[in-house]
Amino acid sequence: MSYSDILNYHFPATPPIIKVKQPLSNRQGENRTVWEMNRRGRSRFGGSPEIYYYNSARRDAVGELAGQLSGLIQEEMTRRHKKKLVFLCIGTDRSTGDSLGPLIGYKLKQERRRGTLVFGTLDRPVHAMNLEHYAQVLKNGYPDALVVAVDASVGDESHVGYVTLGRGSLKPGLGVCKELHAVGDLFITGIVAGCSHYDPMMLQSIRLALVMQLADCISAGIGLVENFCLDAASV
Repeated sequence: MSYSDILNYHFPATPPIIKVKQPLSNRQGENRTVWEMNRRGRSRFGGSPEIYYYNSARRDAVGELAGQLSGLIQEEMTRRHKKKLVFLCIGTDRSTGDSLGPLIGYKLKQERRRGTLVFGTLDRPVHAMNLEHYAQVLKNGYPDALVVAVDASVGDESHVGYVTLGRGSLKPGLGVCKELHAVGDLFITGIVAGCSHYDPMMLQSIRLALVMQLADCISAGIGLVENFCLDAASV
């Protein structure tokens, strides 16, 4: 099944827990990636400042995430005239706090979902050292694909364990003094730690249980998007 089928299916509207419409530059560093925290004053997101928040500990978070993600995919695929869908899962398995992306990529690959391309897994992670390569692969090999960038982030202490979703690209690599390619048409992040006392070494001490909770929520939400479409197509 092609992801173009999504354009013909509409999820029931389910409001997110928190909806933020103000620019990130006014939110004291909220949701910068784990690579970006040392460069204040620069938003990690390009495009619309509207961001949706979901508490991954809540049972209804998966359904709410899936509903909003489906709506954004529909809108962006129509607006950008895209025919395929790619999930670019960013991070490294060498750091617990930054392993969210590869874990989600691994889960999506295990499902072997039709119509979905996945880059960034535990076996083949996409990280600061090879992101430019994968950006070129997507640009040259998949020009008709809508790219959803997935990454770990740090944010407000009260939002640890939340998932964020929105339009625009991610700009990883700023925290390690690298000007890396901005990637993605949509983004999904999981907030793994607070940014008030950010230290790169902190990522090594983040509990795996939290990262897995976020990974389960995000991968299940992505799975629901396709499952709903498959069910609708079979009716």
